Amino acid sequence: MATDMRAWLASLPGSGKAIPILSFPSAQLLGVSVYDLTHDAAAQTAGIVRVAQETPAAAAVSMMDLSVEAEAFGATIKAVTDEVPTVLGALISDEDEARALRVPEVGEGRTGLFIEAVKNAKAQITDRPVLAGVIGPFSLAGRLMDVEEALVNCIADPEFMEAALEKATEFLVKYVKAYKDAGLDGICMAEPLSGLLSPALEEEFSAPYVKQIIDAVQDDQFIVIYHNCGPNTPLMTESFIKNGAAAYHFGDAVSILDLLEKMPANVPVCGNISPSQEFLGGTPESIYKATSELIAACASYPNFVISSGCDIPPAAKWDNIRAFFRAAEDSKNV
Repeated sequence: MATDMRAWLASLPGSGKAIPILSFPSAQLLGVSVYDLTHDAAAQTAGIVRVAQETPAAAAVSMMDLSVEAEAFGATIKAVTDEVPTVLGALISDEDEARALRVPEVGEGRTGLFIEAVKNAKAQITDRPVLAGVIGPFSLAGRLMDVEEALVNCIADPEFMEAALEKATEFLVKYVKAYKDAGLDGICMAEPLSGLLSPALEEEFSAPYVKQIIDAVQDDQFIVIYHNCGPNTPLMTESFIKNGAAAYHFGDAVSILDLLEKMPANVPVCGNISPSQEFLGGTPESIYKATSELIAACASYPNFVISSGCDIPPAAKWDNIRAFFRAAEDSKNV
């Protein structure tokens, strides 16, 4: 029976449950490498399931590998043992190459592996929703032409940017629909590159394409959580609201309070304990304190949901992860 994800989201803030973007530290629990998690469906399934077994997270989230979609287009990937894969160089360098770029079929590259892994995890995780991690359209276009070039091309060569965005969006609609067909409960769409733009450029080169994807896939049984960890996000809230995502997730480069003040009170806003400073570099005591203090600071906002600020690094300490969840649980009783 399909989960009513709108009802689940409505109850999430009041539940006091945390929903961190937690997947890659499962490598430590399984005794496998990050390379294994991103290149082997069985290992990835086991990692998602193990995190669900080890934590009271409100949802299970798949591996947030933002190289997968670009690789399917033909981009070169750097994949080493214990780091999340990254895109190397540029696949396209002008508008003509963008127009000629073939949109891959779902299943090419590692996209089929990721869908298989999360589908199998969903079959085993029955006590909470399962969400897939997917890149956003501007962030994907940036990986196809080089991230720095994308920021420049919004002004210097907007036709090139638009051509790349059209191809990226066409693929992402198909890719997200494949996750939906596989029985997933939704996606977390990561669009961090757009958070480096000015608000006007974000509204032109990211927002319409994000909305196109959301409109194509979201319904009561399948939701989109929009993630952006760029520093300009507090300036972009009016645009974000229009994209129609069911919930929003923000990074630790900004104050979550600034965003809560501007976002609608009936839409969950998740964030934003630092993945690097606390989950990776902190101590159980420091992350417990930071988490408790953030929950207390946001207590007057009925739509706040405690989370990590972004994807938690593979080497994050499990003592810190457990302290984060303990702080969230203890704060329910305050």
